[in-house]
Amino acid sequence: MGNPLRFILTSGQVSDITQAEALIADLPADHVVGDKGYDAKPLREAIESQDAVPVIPPRATSPQVACDYALYCERNLVERFFLKIKHFRRIATRYEQTPRAFLSLLCLVSAFIWTK
Repeated sequence: MGNPLRFILTSGQVSDITQAEALIADLPADHVVGDKGYDAKPLREAIESQDAVPVIPPRATSPQVACDYALYCERNLVERFFLKIKHFRRIATRYEQTPRAFLSLLCLVSAFIWTK
């Protein structure tokens, strides 16, 4: 649990939600867990179109929708993955100068994490 399945790199100033639909496309899941930053109607509809249940708490300014907060607690697996990859100095400091080199190193580190 909590192991990476897919990566999509974006520029530093780009919001993660722009790639969320592409990231979950064709991945089998019963539930898709995300934080409040992923609370958007098009993303919820994309998740539901894949026969999955979105577990995303609503923003205070959004229409309030139900959220399984017990299942939402499992989101810590994602945060723990980020903590694991930051133990590798080249990832944490973004030492690589090109996106291709950074993605290559990220894949290598992820493979290392998978083997543990």
